[in-house]
Amino acid sequence: MKSLKKRNKQALGAALVAAAISMPFSHAAFAEAAPEKGIVAFKYLNYEDTQTNLPEDTKRITVNAFSVMGMAPIAGKWSISTTYTNDSVSGASPEYHSHVVSGASAHDKRQAVDLGVTHYFQKGTLTVGNSYSSENDYISRGYSAQGTLESEDKNTTYALGGSYTTDTINPTNNKSSFFDKRTIAGLAGVTRVLTKNDIVQLNLGYSKGRGYFDDPYKLFDVRPDRRESKTVMSRWNHHFDGSDGTGRFSYRFYTDSWGVRAHTLGAEYYQPMSNNWALTPSARYYTQTAADIYLPVDPAKPGEPAIPAAGVANYSNDQRLSAYGAVTLGIKVEKRIANEWLVDARFDQYLQRATWCLTGGGDKNLDHFSYRSIQLGLSRQF
Repeated sequence: MKSLKKRNKQALGAALVAAAISMPFSHAAFAEAAPEKGIVAFKYLNYEDTQTNLPEDTKRITVNAFSVMGMAPIAGKWSISTTYTNDSVSGASPEYHSHVVSGASAHDKRQAVDLGVTHYFQKGTLTVGNSYSSENDYISRGYSAQGTLESEDKNTTYALGGSYTTDTINPTNNKSSFFDKRTIAGLAGVTRVLTKNDIVQLNLGYSKGRGYFDDPYKLFDVRPDRRESKTVMSRWNHHFDGSDGTGRFSYRFYTDSWGVRAHTLGAEYYQPMSNNWALTPSARYYTQTAADIYLPVDPAKPGEPAIPAAGVANYSNDQRLSAYGAVTLGIKVEKRIANEWLVDARFDQYLQRATWCLTGGGDKNLDHFSYRSIQLGLSRQF
């Protein structure tokens, strides 16, 4: 039996779940005023991905996750928030490219807790946080701090933050070995109210990691022990008076020291309806170039792992390091009850193709990949 590769679980157990447990009861970005009410929320996520292997599709990984979040104001100048997440991952993931070993499967559980404390000043905030995540072969600890400062006219908010994360990896296929990874990250941003209907935001991010980046559950996977990345994120929210709806548009550029260049375009439209219902359709397009260390599929041997050339120090058969494009379409429905309860449901469908890469050069011998996710939420203000 083969274990699930760690990076897949990280991406599913962290990124997806983080999206599922986003703060209910909408708040403005970098709100400067201390909250008057507390929140308790529950979120559930079901995820399933599929590798298209003609003549039939192969289901790879299933995730079931739930999260409980609470936030409470303290003394009018403080707030404290905490989140507990528990997710269960099962299935099988490729040991190289799109190849899933027949009969290979695994089950794993992850538990994560994070805590944040915010102090509200007259013209700014300061938030410090701590996080801990544990599963049978991976432990992660994180520490973060972020401050905001409001301009005199209250139309501009500046933000500056940083984080430090330590990870310990103990692969199930080599329990006598322990590997470490350390990552520092920083964020600088500005949010500006342009008009009564328009808000724009620009964030710059930087991350530098050192240590173990290999995937211990893949064939021919030896990655550099350092990775630096830079991001530029821009957002624009526009409120439409006629429909009372809000359009949310975003663009993100990512580049790293492994040669990956990525662009993400996102758009969603929040439309309130009668009887306290709301509908939010969304769409996102993502494209990236291949990492310098990616080993493409050999067209002459599509069912076999690519073998690195002699003398090459770093290489990987991980298809997520290839060039590809992806489209995500989603729909969210929510209902507010008595101004205190909020119930929501969301469905997302993700489709990934090598030929959809904006710059071309995708590995056309890779099988198609897709996933769908369902999120259910219930929250209450008090």
